[in-house]
Amino acid sequence: MSVKVRKPVRHRSWCVVIDHEGQRKTIAVGSRQAAERVKNEIESKLALGGMGLFQPEKPALPTFAEYAADWIKAAEHDHKPGTVGFYAQYLRLYVLPKFGETKLDRIARDGVKRFIAELGARGLSRNTIRLAVTTLRAVLNAAIEDRLIQYNPAHGLGRFVKSEKPAHEATSLTPDEVARLLAAAKEQLAFGEYALILTALRTGMRSGELTGLQWSDVRFGASETARDRYILVQRNFDKRWSRKMLTPKSKKPRRVDMSRELRRVLLVLRNTRFSLAQNEGRADIADELVFPSGAGTPIEMNNFTERVFKPLLARAGLRRIRFHDLRHTYGSMLIQAGASLAYVRDQMGHSSIQVTVDIYGHLIPGANVSYVDRLDEATTPQQSAIQPQYSGSDEWLESPQVIENKWLPGRDSNPDRQIQSLLSYH
Repeated sequence: MSVKVRKPVRHRSWCVVIDHEGQRKTIAVGSRQAAERVKNEIESKLALGGMGLFQPEKPALPTFAEYAADWIKAAEHDHKPGTVGFYAQYLRLYVLPKFGETKLDRIARDGVKRFIAELGARGLSRNTIRLAVTTLRAVLNAAIEDRLIQYNPAHGLGRFVKSEKPAHEATSLTPDEVARLLAAAKEQLAFGEYALILTALRTGMRSGELTGLQWSDVRFGASETARDRYILVQRNFDKRWSRKMLTPKSKKPRRVDMSRELRRVLLVLRNTRFSLAQNEGRADIADELVFPSGAGTPIEMNNFTERVFKPLLARAGLRRIRFHDLRHTYGSMLIQAGASLAYVRDQMGHSSIQVTVDIYGHLIPGANVSYVDRLDEATTPQQSAIQPQYSGSDEWLESPQVIENKWLPGRDSNPDRQIQSLLSYH
């Protein structure tokens, strides 16, 4: 007889493995402590009556809190620190207070619906509620993989996530506001701070990507007219959880084209830094940060926002926005400049074009109106200075010059005389 506690490869749960009289059975339990308790119970029952005493019974499933604790530890090997931190935070704030002491198989769909309703009653935003449900669903999906439960009661409940709190929409500056911001920054800030704001506006890089940018990532090209002038985005500083340099959000590097103006500014900044490095006995700055703190460490973007960016907005007479909204401004201005959605997606490192459309589609209402105005230009005939007077007679209907009323081809079944006239004219 052999009863052992093990954690098989790719399992998040600890298991009890039973070898008895030529039979082998593996039972997923949950935490190691729970597995040890089940092991002791099974050994006692096997000593009394063999496998027959054990088979009709099932060991007690772990509570949600017990299983989630092991799940978080396993997630540390599969996800970035930021993702693990997000899951841990939402578990602690929202999910565990509701389901922590509940056995996994006792979490019902009605209970999840009530959970969603309670979060909405607390005045939380729709996105916060959605992420709380996402966290719950992720843990229960893992429990299904470990064969602890048969179905996920949190699956497909997105339509129930509602909130009275308005959703936050991406905000962007207008071209005139961008010009005012850059003029104020150039006049009032140190050159390195001005370069940081210009880089954010001309590349759309995230704050962590700006923090992790090194001089070796900046490819100036042979000249201003060269096409090989770009920034290689391959680092993201995780300021919140690990405080380490990680890969970008997409988990892969991307190439961001560099404008002529940005190239000129970064060249001046690089030459200045290189001269300082030579005076200090350093021959190379390739591995140094482009935008370091005064001590040469990664800049604290929260501190920069409070100390530099917000006062700059006030002095420039601009509305209050987040530093991250400079990224949205970049995306919006690219679209308004006529860039394709595929180009915007690649520049900003989005996972799909759908993400680009969802975030920035509403930021260009003027462009949408202009498209509608073009329909008037294409279909409205030019009016003469002297308008013909209607005589009240229907003789014009009998004129051989009148175009016969025909149905339009394709799916458009509107027999509009004016459109027919234009089609016949063309």
